[in-house]
Formats: sequence, C-alpha cells, structure tokens
Amino acid sequence: MAHVASRTRQISLAAQYRRIAARRGKKRALIAVGHTILSLVQTLLTRKQPYQDLGATYFDTLDQHRVEQRLVRRLERMGYRVSLQPNMA
Repeated sequence: MAHVASRTRQISLAAQYRRIAARRGKKRALIAVGHTILSLVQTLLTRKQPYQDLGATYFDTLDQHRVEQRLVRRLERMGYRVSLQPNMA
C-alpha cells in the first residue's frame, strides 16, 4: 500500500515519501509512509470521518522560508548566484 501511495502524484503521501527518501533512502521512506497510512486509517475509523488529502504541496507550504533557503543553497553549490525577489502578481 505504501509503495502505491508513494508512486501516486499530487497527494501528500507521495510528497512525504520523496522528502524522506532523499534523506534516509527508499526503504525507510516506504516504512514511514506505511506507518502514516496505518495512523490515518486508525484516526479515520475512530473519528468516523472521510479522508481528505492535504495535497502534494502541503509540506512546502508549512515552512516556505526553509524551502526557499534549501533551494538557494542547492543552486549556489551548483555555481549560481541567487537573489530572491517576491512576486508582486
């Protein structure tokens, strides 16, 4: 089940898998996603509520500043000079 969820696009479980797999590896990420699925099922059954996905960008919007800094550092390691300007549109 975790493997299928990790391969699906535009859901928070796939975003969680990609985030963890980058740091800890694919196998540990699958275990973490499986644990999250079990926790979700238990919560949904006890509260008797339907599941609503948070979306693929949920983790990025939690701490936008941290995501920006990580991406800037990554580009600087590749040899680019980066300056951020807010989008006024």
